[in-house]
Amino acid sequence: MSIAIIKYNAGNIRSVDHALRRLGVEPVITADENMLRRCDRVIFPGVGEAATTMEFLRASGLDLLIKNLKQPVLGICLGMQLMCLHSEEGDVDGLGIFDADVRRFHSCRHEDKVPHMGWNTISHTKSPLFEGFEQEEYVYFVHSYYVPLHPCTVAVTDYIHPFSAALHRDNFYATQFHPEKSGSVGERILRNFLLL
Repeated sequence: MSIAIIKYNAGNIRSVDHALRRLGVEPVITADENMLRRCDRVIFPGVGEAATTMEFLRASGLDLLIKNLKQPVLGICLGMQLMCLHSEEGDVDGLGIFDADVRRFHSCRHEDKVPHMGWNTISHTKSPLFEGFEQEEYVYFVHSYYVPLHPCTVAVTDYIHPFSAALHRDNFYATQFHPEKSGSVGERILRNFLLL
């Protein structure tokens, strides 16, 4: 099986690469259109800022390429947010794979820090990504923006209010949390993605 990690100006490409290698997979990190179309699975990672990242994706043609991929695609963190219609971060339009908007957290209480950073639970899981999950599991988050609950929501986390911890539509899967930084739970999610 061939796995591609999309190469662009994202900050967590290496940690995704290392997580896959721990599973015995040797991914290719590439922006090559033909290779991305040929690979069995594609991961769209992301740590960064939405507007500058979308500008980069459009300039390189990766925006249209990602939208038209036919194999299973997994967006992570900013990758998930960029798969949505619009983000408040930089007031930018995304890829529109998910008909959802990305909003900024607004702290209502002193203890509600933004960004939401650290371990939190996911619940209401209903996707092949979470095969074998029987209870709430802890995963690792770092984000100031979130996707509200939506028909494509397949996992929920509560921080300030409930939000989409994961999305799924057709061949596109996405997590707001970082499976590559989520220990054995994250490894199970990545393994489930490879088995789709």
